[in-house]
Amino acid sequence: MSKTKITSVVGGEPVDGGRTVASTNPARTADVVGEVAFADAATFVRAAESAKAAQRDWAAVPAPIRGRAIAHIGRLVEDNKEALARLVTAEIGKPYAEALGEVQEIVDTCDFFLGEGRRLYGQTVPSEMPDKQLFTHRVPVGAVAVITAGNFPVAVPSWYIVPALLAGNTIVWKPADYSPVVSAAFHEIFVRGGGLPAGVFNLIFADGEQTFAGLEQSLERGLIDKIGFTGSSAVGREIGALAGRHLQNACLELGGKNPLVITPNADLDLAVEGALFSGFGTAGQRCTSLGTVIVHESVHDEFLARFGKAVEAAKIGDPTQDVLMGPMLDQKFADRYEEYLGWIKPHHTVIGPTGRVTADNPRSGFAGDPAAGLFYHPAVVDGVRADDQLFLEETFGPIVGVITYRDLDEAIDLANRPGYGLSSAIYTTDPQEAFTFRNRIGAGMVSINNSTSGAEAHLPFGGNGKSGNGSRQSGVWVLDQFTRWQSVNWDYSGRLQKAQMDTVELTPDRDFRLES
Repeated sequence: MSKTKITSVVGGEPVDGGRTVASTNPARTADVVGEVAFADAATFVRAAESAKAAQRDWAAVPAPIRGRAIAHIGRLVEDNKEALARLVTAEIGKPYAEALGEVQEIVDTCDFFLGEGRRLYGQTVPSEMPDKQLFTHRVPVGAVAVITAGNFPVAVPSWYIVPALLAGNTIVWKPADYSPVVSAAFHEIFVRGGGLPAGVFNLIFADGEQTFAGLEQSLERGLIDKIGFTGSSAVGREIGALAGRHLQNACLELGGKNPLVITPNADLDLAVEGALFSGFGTAGQRCTSLGTVIVHESVHDEFLARFGKAVEAAKIGDPTQDVLMGPMLDQKFADRYEEYLGWIKPHHTVIGPTGRVTADNPRSGFAGDPAAGLFYHPAVVDGVRADDQLFLEETFGPIVGVITYRDLDEAIDLANRPGYGLSSAIYTTDPQEAFTFRNRIGAGMVSINNSTSGAEAHLPFGGNGKSGNGSRQSGVWVLDQFTRWQSVNWDYSGRLQKAQMDTVELTPDRDFRLES
């Protein structure tokens, strides 16, 4: 695999940075996937200047033509699907089958939005005045800063970048620092596939401190008109506050503590399958990963027995093989996961081994060499209480808590208690339970007899509470993040007509009564 040095790209030109960092394969940490040169805050500002300067000309390209650019990007992604998926697997350790699905999300997103260039509809609105017309138009917000995490290094960026470009905006993209090689490949496919002019899509590699400083300076200079951020709730608060100081509303997609409720009449085999995938797919490193199973006391023991067997039998290890989960994304996530394991208390019951997979702490049926990478046992923790840290806070990794409930009211209260509100699921065969759950859950996304994970390109994606500020990605709903409504009134009467003052009033006969 090529170990070419990766750099930022500003105005279509590579910009070398100072500090160079190696990006390694978390499944084989001795393997260097590539090297990236980190830029500073000043480079971020230069990228914002470039995006701002290019935005007017890009917005002048007719929207249907921008839609064609999105169509071409989608086809080029499709042509490079396997190669891009292999890069995802190599750089973040996502199982190859999942990586293929992630790349398909880019294709699906492009396929959805390629026609939206012909459907950026406004409206014609009737006026209360004669000889006057009212209109509404969608206009691009301007230059957009997109900051994304690396657990979905290509799918999630496409959720921002595709609709933003389609709507006539330009981009400054800062991807995660631990997925630079796949991010550079994504950027090149988009620029080449879309025939994007220089400055329309800029790429910045920088650490968190320099990114925040560059973003702050760019906002102060009026160079950035919108922020899209995917990451932790803690950083999201800082980004949201920074945007608010400049009277902007950031598009925030943050963490989750996603509940999965199992009712007495649930199909337990299906519930186990859903819990296994949503709890341990991507090694539990999704914002939509299962946090806590909330299971009715009458089926708790049966569910736990089946779930424990399924977790024990699940194949984990080398992500190039057919496995449920691979390694942690990066050493920093492995270190943080060790802290989460410290939240397990004496009143908890742990099903199976926990911690890093080693020769002294082996995993039966492990695929590959556990010593080569950042591999951890999938952990199931029973006896979780509603005031436990393990119940209340996001755990980014392969750990699932289990708590019991007595009635649906209690289950829904437990599901809402952590205060996140991204994704949720209920397993039931009772429609009334399903609709009651949907009506009262605080999550932005609800699954019925399905896992907490699984987004489609034409459905709104996003959360509430600690999971976000109500903004939504995907589908037509994301266009509200990257366009502003402009209202136009055109008076061709030849005189000044004052709204609410010069309107004609029809006089009703309020005294009229039907004869009895």
